[in-house]
Amino acid sequence: MSERVPPRRVDGLLLIDKPVGPTSNAVLQRVKRLYNAAKAGHGGTLDPMASGLLAIVFGEAAKFSSSLLEGDKTYTGVIQLGVTTTTGDAEGEVLDRKVVNPHAIDLERLQRDYSGVITQTPPNYSAIKVDGRPLYAYAREGAAVTAQPRQVRIEKLVLTLEPPDRLRFAVTCGGGTYIRSLAEDIGRTIGCGAHLTELRRVASGPLTLQSAVEYGALEALSDRQRMEKLLPPDAMLYGLPRLELDAATAANLIHGRRAEAPTGQPAGKSKVYERSGQFLGVAEVTADGHLVPVRLMATGAAAADAGNPH
Repeated sequence: MSERVPPRRVDGLLLIDKPVGPTSNAVLQRVKRLYNAAKAGHGGTLDPMASGLLAIVFGEAAKFSSSLLEGDKTYTGVIQLGVTTTTGDAEGEVLDRKVVNPHAIDLERLQRDYSGVITQTPPNYSAIKVDGRPLYAYAREGAAVTAQPRQVRIEKLVLTLEPPDRLRFAVTCGGGTYIRSLAEDIGRTIGCGAHLTELRRVASGPLTLQSAVEYGALEALSDRQRMEKLLPPDAMLYGLPRLELDAATAANLIHGRRAEAPTGQPAGKSKVYERSGQFLGVAEVTADGHLVPVRLMATGAAAADAGNPH
């Protein structure tokens, strides 16, 4: 019997094209085993019925995954009109059916009304917690517990009618938006009810499916080929400006000592690098011109080497 190889340190980001069927956690656990990684997580879950872009974050990259969770995402999918379900999607039990009049649907008005900042109530079958318990736990018990409505942002919504009773959509939205709730709300506005039948995440910020690996193809790759698929941790920090530091300033920052920000650098968060190109992490320039760490790589390892085992 061959001796089991101990898990190794892997730091980096892997974009997976998740298929319909498995849970995000099942995908995560399989990918973690294939990489023999000591630590891994994901940057935003997808329901089993959903497919598309799933970000797997290894090791130190997990420190920066909040950028994925909070950033804009783009989805495509299909809304079935005239049918409401217990979960707001095709996995739930049918609650009601109504006749759909496609000639009475005003697509332009729907796109206008559901763009910008809107108020949305999270679905009952979601992981949002009320009094310490996820909503889906209450829903499975038949308890009538709902989350408080909240504001979310729809950057862009495009609807296309597929007569007689389906809407195909493409939506770019801010973090925290539930597409199931959006589908249900559109159905209520039309007056016939609706639920989500297809959902595919095609982008998270500038990260797209074009850079993703098909889930089923990973196993056939060699270890070296898998490592070559990893992106560096700073790929998630697309919304932050880049700040390069001299060796002395970088050393002060890494060791927690007071550091002076480069002259003229505006206040706010930046992704910081040594001038050699090494990615250090995220730091903030204060109003009085100092540089303080927010999240730093544990060893200041170069982003280019983020996927290599140590």
